Amino acid sequence: MANSNEESGQMSGAVRTVRTRSSRRRGRQSAQNLPAFQQKPFRQPRLQYEPTKAVSDDQLEAIHNTSLQVLQEIGIDVIHEEAKAHYKKAGADVVAGSDRVRFPIGLIDEAIRTCPSSFTLHARNPAHNIHVGDNHLFFSSVASAPNCSDLDNGRRVGNHEDFQKFLKLSQSCNIIHINGGYPVEPVDIHASIRHLTCLSDTVKLTDKAFHIYSLGKERNQDGLEITRIARGISNEQLDREVSCMTIINSSSPLRLDTPMMQGIMEMSSRNQLVVMTPFTLAGAMAPVTIAGALVEQNAEALAGIALTQLVRPGAPVIYGGFTSNVDMKSGAPAFGTPEYMKAALVGGQLARRYGLPYRTSNACAANFPDAQAAWESSFSLWGAIMGGGNLVKHAAGWMEGGLTASFEKFIMDVDCLQMMAEFLDPLIVDDDTMALEAIRDVGPGGHFFGTQHTQDRYKDAFYAPIVSDWRNYESWEEAGSPTAEQKANKVFKQVLADYERPPLDPAIEEELDAFVAKRIEEGGVPTDF
Repeated sequence: MANSNEESGQMSGAVRTVRTRSSRRRGRQSAQNLPAFQQKPFRQPRLQYEPTKAVSDDQLEAIHNTSLQVLQEIGIDVIHEEAKAHYKKAGADVVAGSDRVRFPIGLIDEAIRTCPSSFTLHARNPAHNIHVGDNHLFFSSVASAPNCSDLDNGRRVGNHEDFQKFLKLSQSCNIIHINGGYPVEPVDIHASIRHLTCLSDTVKLTDKAFHIYSLGKERNQDGLEITRIARGISNEQLDREVSCMTIINSSSPLRLDTPMMQGIMEMSSRNQLVVMTPFTLAGAMAPVTIAGALVEQNAEALAGIALTQLVRPGAPVIYGGFTSNVDMKSGAPAFGTPEYMKAALVGGQLARRYGLPYRTSNACAANFPDAQAAWESSFSLWGAIMGGGNLVKHAAGWMEGGLTASFEKFIMDVDCLQMMAEFLDPLIVDDDTMALEAIRDVGPGGHFFGTQHTQDRYKDAFYAPIVSDWRNYESWEEAGSPTAEQKANKVFKQVLADYERPPLDPAIEEELDAFVAKRIEEGGVPTDF
């Protein structure tokens, strides 16, 4: 026992020495104005493991068949005449004067047969192109939050300045692969021209692929033209190359409304990416059982996916799942729950059954970037990744059930995403990594800090966290006892201070400015207010 305690003491001393050196090293780095955190170059993680199956193959078929039964017997209300015409031409039961559309058995399977299983999503900077499908993942930032928050200024209504700050964070963080919408809604810009200003900012402040909102066909059309200008390509090339995406949400239960149908038709007709995502909350807009909610999710998703192919066979589409539960005491949405995780796993099984890429989300219901936010997001992310998700939307910054985009949470999530990417890297096992000679050199009772094997690898042997603090208690206390959200607050500010706008061809910027100015002068798009 004495020997054991002595070895423990020696080890503790060695660790303290290493930590002290590490702290000094960090201090020198700060003095040299090095980046706010360590990150690898832009790359897409890949799921190296078999996706987790939450239900058996027979149970999956039961969900599929029940979904088709819902579509055939109950149907879906489609609030758009042209969309109904597409369905009717394909053989759906559409009664004149009614919005209800019923789908004969076989129509859905036949329609989705032409869906591509993988494709490239092109960015303004080709180095940031995205492979969609197979085992490739890509992460988008938080999107569509009406509020934002940080420790300094608290929770506030979204505005243009904070919108731009989030874009800069997304551009600066290599683990964020795509701008998945407005990170926070800039309500100080009038709704008639908001899309023009926001997409112009997105093109100028980032060079990654981006998202167009389907809120009326005019916004789709403006977004498509901005996409074409940003990439410096012709309309013909845009129609060949997937260059932007939109999210289509059904109005659960069993309803597809006018803006969403317009979005599918505008985007699919131009060969642009549609992410068909029902928002099915068990106990509210869907049955209280997760199996029932998944049946509804699947029925709504298949109906929307089918329309993409009826508009243009081969149009790119992603199967989206966003099934969770509500708090049965208050009715508020809950995320990062065991039910959310199970739904994410089954959603991935359904997407793979249809040979489609899969969209899921990193969500939480926490109101502050605290332990609740961390564990709920961790569970959400685990369900998303191990469910075989390709697109993980709201991957960084989502809080309060999507009502708030948090600057501190953004950095905390980026840390988790980077750790997940490291976890997904294959473990290398060869003569070099098994380190037999190093073990032989050290022998019993020694340590490996000073071996050549360690010295050759220590700089990048392990993941270097952004927020986690590995100092011993005394060193941490001397530094002011910083908490995770306090550290994240400092990091996001330094990232913004270090931000550099990506290059943009002056001719493209001039054409973009001219288009946006013209459309603003014309009044943008009609609004209800």
